[in-house]
Amino acid sequence: MKSYLNAVRAVIWKDLTAEWRTRENLSAMLVFALLVILIFNFALELDIQAQESLSAGVLWATFIFAGTIGLNRSMAVEKDRGCLDGMLLAPVDRSVIYFGKAIGNLIFMLLVEIIVLPVYSFLYQVPVFQPGFLLVVLLGSIGYVAVGTLLATMVIQVRTRDILLPILLFPLTLPVIIAAVKASQGFLQMVPLDDIAAWLNLLIVYDLIFTSVSFMVFDYVVEE
Repeated sequence: MKSYLNAVRAVIWKDLTAEWRTRENLSAMLVFALLVILIFNFALELDIQAQESLSAGVLWATFIFAGTIGLNRSMAVEKDRGCLDGMLLAPVDRSVIYFGKAIGNLIFMLLVEIIVLPVYSFLYQVPVFQPGFLLVVLLGSIGYVAVGTLLATMVIQVRTRDILLPILLFPLTLPVIIAAVKASQGFLQMVPLDDIAAWLNLLIVYDLIFTSVSFMVFDYVVEE
């Protein structure tokens, strides 16, 4: 178990070190996210009621599109630099690669969210710094990254992977996106917790099921 965790940690550290040197992936995600937030803010500023009702959807649209950029880049870089073949030859379980890449992608997505949330709170005048709302952001990000890392590995050999990944990813992650938007909107509007509990449960169940499924099938996916 200790050697397994050390191998996962090594994959994560490799991704973080490579990103720190280039900052290509994180900067692209962050610039895109901030642009989307600003564009929607100017588009909705004349209609306060629409801004209040759509703010959660705007936030999650920003997270999802920025996260897709990160997922595409994370596996494409491994393929283009020949690193993926080296990791497959390493004497470790293939699921190490999945968990290492998924946690690395999650870290990048969370870093973008940490920067975007204060800007979003200031522009849209909403109280995002509350435990329930932040829990929804975490659960939604985990579910999106768990499925996205698996699908990014599946399409890595395809020339049109930049187009194919969103086509495959968005339908599969639709339940987690809807649940995250509904739960986020509930917390922002101070809805009673009982009315939000069903969406929180859906997020938790989705994360557990799809993380487990991705873990079980990753070995077969990466072999293909």
